[in-house]
Amino acid sequence: MEEVTKLVAQRPLVIFSRTHCFMSHSIMTLFREFGADPAVHELDQIPEGRDIEQALTSLGRDPIVPTVYIGGELVGGANEVMSLHLNRTLIPWLKRVNAIWV
Repeated sequence: MEEVTKLVAQRPLVIFSRTHCFMSHSIMTLFREFGADPAVHELDQIPEGRDIEQALTSLGRDPIVPTVYIGGELVGGANEVMSLHLNRTLIPWLKRVNAIWV
């Protein structure tokens, strides 16, 4: 859990993903279209990936990826991100934490 906390604190927008996860790719594309540059941690590519997966599972994340943090706060996965976007609260939140400047 400590590793997750450390990584999340480093940037305003953090995504935990796997390289071949279509939903993760879609969420990253959405954020990039807004002008955001998320910190993306591909769990199948980094040495501490298994430990991070276990930590995310302990937080109730199922499926584990994508897992999105905005401003240090756990948002959830693709469904939660899309709900925020459809409710028109995602972009203001990203602006508030300086993940985008539009």
